[in-house]
Amino acid sequence: MDLVVLQSRLDNLAFSVLFVTMLIYWGGAAFPRIPYLATLGTLGMASANLCIAALLIARWLDAGYFPLSNLYESLFFLAWGITAIHMIAENMSQSRLVGVATAPIAMGITAFAALTLPPEMQASAPLVPALKSNWLMMHVSVMMLSYAALMVGSLLAIAFLIVTRAQNVELRGSSLGNGSYRLRRAEEKLIPLSTVATTAQQASVATIADNNGGVKTAVLERASTQPPQNTTLPLSPQRLNLAETLDNVSYRIIGLGFPLLTIGIIAGAVWANEAWGSYWSWDPKETWALITWLVFAAYLHARITKGWQGRKPAILAATGFVIVWVCYLGVNLLGKGLHSYGWFF
Repeated sequence: MDLVVLQSRLDNLAFSVLFVTMLIYWGGAAFPRIPYLATLGTLGMASANLCIAALLIARWLDAGYFPLSNLYESLFFLAWGITAIHMIAENMSQSRLVGVATAPIAMGITAFAALTLPPEMQASAPLVPALKSNWLMMHVSVMMLSYAALMVGSLLAIAFLIVTRAQNVELRGSSLGNGSYRLRRAEEKLIPLSTVATTAQQASVATIADNNGGVKTAVLERASTQPPQNTTLPLSPQRLNLAETLDNVSYRIIGLGFPLLTIGIIAGAVWANEAWGSYWSWDPKETWALITWLVFAAYLHARITKGWQGRKPAILAATGFVIVWVCYLGVNLLGKGLHSYGWFF
């Protein structure tokens, strides 16, 4: 079979498998008592990972270089990285909710690459002179893997916010999840209704006794027996356990992606010096890579040094999810630069 035809079939197959897998994960979340859905979802993600790997290998053999030179190839490499990181995260968490978050993203990426990009952008082309280097595999592959890990970790942080209903849920103990969760009451003390009623009765008796003396006039105050308003409703133990797992796995996956991002940026600086004579030129891609690094450095610093846990770091990671997309795709679509080989406007 012609390698070009094989690539076309594999990218459509990967999209189809991921679409069905997404439905399986969503169905499993909606109907958790249906057996084997979690296993089918895992098999679907593994199958999609193998399809994309076969596509990239066929592309490599056909073009003669590592397939990361244009937007089509990098999108499929990103989808492969997300499915691979998904397998790690799901094994760590033992929760199908990981697939509920990651399968739509992987499916959307493959759909955009296979169904939206024009044929001329999907076809392989000779490398531009700047890309004819061994640094292509080193720099770009590490950067794409870091994007995949940071995206998965950020998606789990978003899932944490959804599970906890964005309440101020805090992890007590280690950032690795050795503690348990509690809900902050924001300086509110919940008094049992029986105690309120007893206090009201005592106040009434004392006031009546004082009135019988005929010396002073007192005003009776009615004590409210209504429960306190605007209090945070406690989460169920199952939801708290799931939140703890998501927080823990999100932290670990981001902790995996951040060193990869650091290595990728350093490798890119060395390659830039060889290709353009400067380690850093403040190209839009380089600038947003630095912004991405700073956001996730702040996330890890806040968790490790400042002791942030729960909602605050999850919001920071969710912000990082948007920043990663701007760094990876937004710069290529909205502006030209030394890195904008995938720009098509």
